[in-house]
Amino acid sequence: KGLSPADVSTAVNAQNVILPAGTQKIGDREYNVRLNSSPELLETLNDLPIKQVNGAMVYIRDVANVRDGFAVQTNIVAQNRIRSALLTVLKSASASTLDIIKRVKEALPRIQATLPKELEISQLFDQSIFVRAAINGVLREGLIAACLTALMILLFLGNWRSTLVVATSIPLSILCSIIVLGALGETLNIMTLGGLALAVGILVDDATVELENIHRNLAMGKPMVRAILDGAMQIAVPAFVSTLSICIVFVPIFFLSGTARYLFQPLATAVIFAMLASYLLSRTVVPTMVKFLMRGHMEEIDTSLARTLDENGRARSPSAPGSHERDGGAQKPRASVFARIREFFSGIHEHFNRGFEKVRDRYVEVLRWCLTHRGVVFAAMCGFVLVSLCLVPFLGRDFFPAVDAGQLRLHVRTPAGTRLEATEERFYEVGRKIRDVIPSNEIGNVLDNIGLPVSGINLAFSDSATISSADGEILVALNAQHKPTAQYMRILREKLHRDFPDMEFYFSAPDIVSQILNFGIPSPIDIQVTGRDPKGYDIANEIKARVAQIPGAADVHVHQLVHGPDLRVNVDRTRAQQIGLTQNDVARTMLISLSSSGQNAPNFWLNFKNGVNYQVAVQTPQYKMDTLQDLQNTPVVGQNLPRPELLGNLAAVERRESPVIVNHYNVQPVFDVLANVQGRDLGGVADQVNKVLDEFKSKLPRGTFLSIHGQVDSMNKSFAGIGGGILLAIVLVYFLMAVNFQSWTDPFIIIMALPGALCGIIWMLFITGTTLNVPSLMGAIMAIGVATANSILVVSFANEERCGSHPKNAYDAALSAGFTRLRPVVMTALAMIIGMLPFSFGLGEGGEQNAPLGRAVIGGLIVATFATLFFVPVVYSMLRKAEFTCDEDEEFERQERGETERT
Repeated sequence: KGLSPADVSTAVNAQNVILPAGTQKIGDREYNVRLNSSPELLETLNDLPIKQVNGAMVYIRDVANVRDGFAVQTNIVAQNRIRSALLTVLKSASASTLDIIKRVKEALPRIQATLPKELEISQLFDQSIFVRAAINGVLREGLIAACLTALMILLFLGNWRSTLVVATSIPLSILCSIIVLGALGETLNIMTLGGLALAVGILVDDATVELENIHRNLAMGKPMVRAILDGAMQIAVPAFVSTLSICIVFVPIFFLSGTARYLFQPLATAVIFAMLASYLLSRTVVPTMVKFLMRGHMEEIDTSLARTLDENGRARSPSAPGSHERDGGAQKPRASVFARIREFFSGIHEHFNRGFEKVRDRYVEVLRWCLTHRGVVFAAMCGFVLVSLCLVPFLGRDFFPAVDAGQLRLHVRTPAGTRLEATEERFYEVGRKIRDVIPSNEIGNVLDNIGLPVSGINLAFSDSATISSADGEILVALNAQHKPTAQYMRILREKLHRDFPDMEFYFSAPDIVSQILNFGIPSPIDIQVTGRDPKGYDIANEIKARVAQIPGAADVHVHQLVHGPDLRVNVDRTRAQQIGLTQNDVARTMLISLSSSGQNAPNFWLNFKNGVNYQVAVQTPQYKMDTLQDLQNTPVVGQNLPRPELLGNLAAVERRESPVIVNHYNVQPVFDVLANVQGRDLGGVADQVNKVLDEFKSKLPRGTFLSIHGQVDSMNKSFAGIGGGILLAIVLVYFLMAVNFQSWTDPFIIIMALPGALCGIIWMLFITGTTLNVPSLMGAIMAIGVATANSILVVSFANEERCGSHPKNAYDAALSAGFTRLRPVVMTALAMIIGMLPFSFGLGEGGEQNAPLGRAVIGGLIVATFATLFFVPVVYSMLRKAEFTCDEDEEFERQERGETERT
């Protein structure tokens, strides 16, 4: 017909327009003037004239077929081998995942009602399932921890009223913290709820210590009100310092940067406010509840506590008369079922109490031996610390523990240039191999997402590494009951690389936590080769080969491809200009013919029935462009050319290679070598990667640089921040205690429990095979805070013993402090340890992320408690040999208390 694709596109754009014509006033009316510039029916587009050729008008129907179709497919989605359309819903940063997904689910039935019966909407992947399960798991573990803590307190106190007083502080403290978090704009999420659940064991500390001290004053024979006031006053300052010490150790979290800060700052905030609320409640609610709940029930107070005190309320010497006496007591008549139940639990408590007294007597004997052989104990402690530090290199380092989300995200890359249909066939072959490895009863869904969508607008919001129609992703959702996902990943890595040697496979992060930690990068290790030197790609491949040999490195590949098939059309500009064509005419014609007119001249047709705009695109059918000759037969026209000229008469076509994708970092070209980690810690692999990079840095071309990004970079920065923060926290706690004790020596004695805490953390992580990661460092922070608080109780009581009405030397004061503070120290430590037990097992969805924290706290407190009860008294007796001098305020308060008691 003597037309080119550009002629058809120009005609459509000229004949199909949506423009207003304005208004016209005729008489007393004003009319809207409309043109038939856009056909009302789709079929009418066939009747649009293009231009006259040889005196005859050529219409669209003469050279084209107008149909209601779709753009050329560049993306294929298949669910369980059935063609589908994929709609991914993303949320803004401030929105709630659960709220968004809930509303989407509510809207789906309404959308389904408007669709044809042949179309079915189904949910494939739902992040709310994991989030909700993780939140429920945290709540469940927190509730279990609270119940176990309450049972432990009941076992020690033997009185349900006292237990109720202590246990009440848990929900009230959590409620106060939630109120403050809400005021600060925080939401109830996994991290804030996790912080509150992890703090359950600490929340009872202030109430436990205060209640134990009130019982102690009651056992001295004081009236109820006086015992409550004295008990609260005596431990007000030590408890406040202890609470502040625990809060201060969390301050470094606020100085973290990157992902770690956003993950753990809400957790630290929740713990701090819960602890402050716990202290305020122990000052107000606990004394009030003791007064009203314990009135008339004084006989239920543990009489064994009275046997540990002398007539002045001081700790009785373990060898003093009456220290081993047992109250026989007449058995009370059983009046009711409740009385029998109470008697049953009282019997259990009595047996436990007798056992605890035996343990305490044995403890005093061991403590006396330690105080006598201080040099041996000090040397043994130093040796234990050194041996523990030797284990640190064997722990391994990770940024965050791996979470089994029950999903596999496999990226598949076929040879560069593979057309979409062929890629789909290769994906089906890979899918069959996956089903051979994973049993059908464990597979929930298999989704193939091949190629790129026509519009790339949403690609900026996705972390997909797909770069062309030759690659894509296979997402596998496993059922609730399945084998470990890591096991399937390891098997598939070996099998797929063996069965498909011409293809490339690597796993991406499927769970939301890992995606956040990777900052959208497909792998945790990203080695960037930056520079304009043309050898950059070769250097990246050399690094890839070396990194692939590192034990634990998996899925090592170069993200960019530079050898994609390319057809280069070399236009003879002189020949084109001679016949009236320009390079722009040729390029425009080819673009319309191969990629449609929507690329440079978009046009739309408005359907007046539904009010929807549909894109009108002019393009040569792909089945008519399947050979080089078809490409060369493309007609080209220009403004000064009376008749079209074939492309083959103007240009020569040659086969070449060109980059499939080009990336830049700070304007410089960059090549990414990506690697995953399998069966080894991230830090160990990263250390060997750095050694490889050091070898390459010495022989890099000028202007080429190597750098490592991803989780490795974030991990190193977070470790440095937390490590420096812990040292800063210790210094701040030291100064706080120095101000409180008005001494530089006492704070030094108190922090002697911290080496024990660190040793316990190291041994627990080593025994359980847990790596050193950010959650375990958070556990270390919590263990340090609680260990410091318990050590403060021992040292402050020892100072009271040396400043009392009957002053004691350092040896006796240390012995009395250990003897008297054994119960509260053990109670607070056990409360925290028991509270951490549910988390340490790592059960439930996302439980793996809290397990290192719980294990670190348990290990740290076990050893720190022994250090507090044995090593701290030893150091106290070594550094406090001189006579203790009370300051004037303490002496005045002591005399005033003595006068009040005599009155």
